[in-house]
Amino acid sequence: MGEAVMTTRRQADGAIVVDVRGILDAATVDALRGALVGTLHSQRPVTMIVDLTFVTFMDSMGVGALVAGYNAARETGTRFVLRNPSDFVHHQLRITGLAEMFGLPSRPATGPQSYTP
Repeated sequence: MGEAVMTTRRQADGAIVVDVRGILDAATVDALRGALVGTLHSQRPVTMIVDLTFVTFMDSMGVGALVAGYNAARETGTRFVLRNPSDFVHHQLRITGLAEMFGLPSRPATGPQSYTP
């Protein structure tokens, strides 16, 4: 089981950014789900950006945590953005059929990207 580090910060434009690093699996997803859903319900930002640049592995439980965040964002009227998913993370979302829901292209883009549903 892996380790993940999550930090949350507010940008000057008011968007909340959740930076995620490491491995999203059974040992770490509860913290991610709690950070996403808790922040959405307590702060109700206009936009939440989940930066996945440094996520090295994500299993189905990690996908589930992102879906929980997406659903909580819809409930609160928040725009939910995935930023810079690695090729591995993009692939996981594509094979689960969720890439389109997250607004991801059919193939990973090169260079920094933000995706919005």
